[in-house]
Amino acid sequence: MNQLLQLGETVQTHATALPCTVEHFLGGGAQGEVYRARLGDQPVAVKWYFPHYLQQDPQLRQRLNRIIQAGAPGDRFLWPFDLAESARDATSFGYVMPLREERFCGMIDLVTRRVTPSFRTLVTTGFELAYNYRALHAKGLCYRDIAFGNLFFDPNTGEVRIGDNDNVDVNNSPGAISGTPRFMAPEIVRGEAEPNAQSDLFSLSVLLFYLLCNHHPLEGAQELAIHCFDQPAMARLYGHAPLFIFDPDDGANRPVPGEQDNPLLFWPLYPAFIRAIFTRAFTVGLRDATHGRVREGEWCSTLLQLRDMIHYCTGCGAENFYDSDALRAGRQPTCWACRQAVALPPRLRIDRGGDRSVVLLNYDTKLYPHHLEPGHPFDFSEPLAAVTQHPKQPTQWGLQNLSGAKWVVTMADGAMRDVEPGRSVTLASGAQIRFGRAEGEIRT
Repeated sequence: MNQLLQLGETVQTHATALPCTVEHFLGGGAQGEVYRARLGDQPVAVKWYFPHYLQQDPQLRQRLNRIIQAGAPGDRFLWPFDLAESARDATSFGYVMPLREERFCGMIDLVTRRVTPSFRTLVTTGFELAYNYRALHAKGLCYRDIAFGNLFFDPNTGEVRIGDNDNVDVNNSPGAISGTPRFMAPEIVRGEAEPNAQSDLFSLSVLLFYLLCNHHPLEGAQELAIHCFDQPAMARLYGHAPLFIFDPDDGANRPVPGEQDNPLLFWPLYPAFIRAIFTRAFTVGLRDATHGRVREGEWCSTLLQLRDMIHYCTGCGAENFYDSDALRAGRQPTCWACRQAVALPPRLRIDRGGDRSVVLLNYDTKLYPHHLEPGHPFDFSEPLAAVTQHPKQPTQWGLQNLSGAKWVVTMADGAMRDVEPGRSVTLASGAQIRFGRAEGEIRT
């Protein structure tokens, strides 16, 4: 490609009338091309549109102006902050946005296994996506085209960047973008509705399933039976007769061993509550777009709960998930990777005024306001506690108070003591900790 702008060419921002110099071609797609550029001393990205796309989407400039005025929902969005125009072609234009850092990979890198992030990274990525689409929807906007091509994540931390925000528009407004095949909600595939926040929720659920199972939730035996994957076949599979591959009441679309092994491998690894929320998303959520879809806030809470369930195999070091339902049913934890019995680390049961949760206390566990302060969901601004190793007794572990407030601890024998900031409480079974407005009990 690289045909719209020349390297070294200068375009001008619309609102601020500043020169923006093109430095490097980054890539192109159906709408246009993206370049790295420099706006003063600031590295930026410029997206420039193909002439034929401008004819297909006559409301584009108006939509861009609207979202520029609205401002980004958060710092994870590569959000347009100004239009750009060319002196040599008055009919063409583009927009300027933040430049994506090189540490971010695309979702395609994940599904093709070019990168193999940890479970913690994948769950964090899912949380960040749900949290940021929640922020976008809270502004009365919808994304319209949640798919692989516009999402990026740091394979070491799970931090995300969301691109292609020129697709964003006011919720329930008509537009030129219908979505990407395989991510579109069934009602969009059938032509019964325009993309909106409810269809975004379906696309988000598909994306989260890909993150955790590396597979599409509707592609099982029925997909393999299709010999000509044409438009009518796709419309049936994703729109007119969609069936979740793990539907508890209909096994006709189960993944085929030897052909679709990823979901067969990953699905049993997750606790029952994760399998339940996906099942709801792709059964009730397939049929009821208004009331059946899983909301972003519920995904956020559930994914953070899943992240708190991670623990490490003492034999091979692999990440595993604590499943209290399996334990109550008498199934002892076994490492999925080495098949050896797993010794569980201590667990902290937290009560925030009736809101209860469990956190596995691994060697690297940290607790945040999200865990310990009622009314602070999704707050990871600063750690308030961390698991630490005793400096003189390596086999002894404790929970260190990183907050600015005193804790009160009652040990199993009834002895009480204060834990001042900077001090630690031993990870002993039965120890009860008052963190302030939250209480916790250590179990081993």
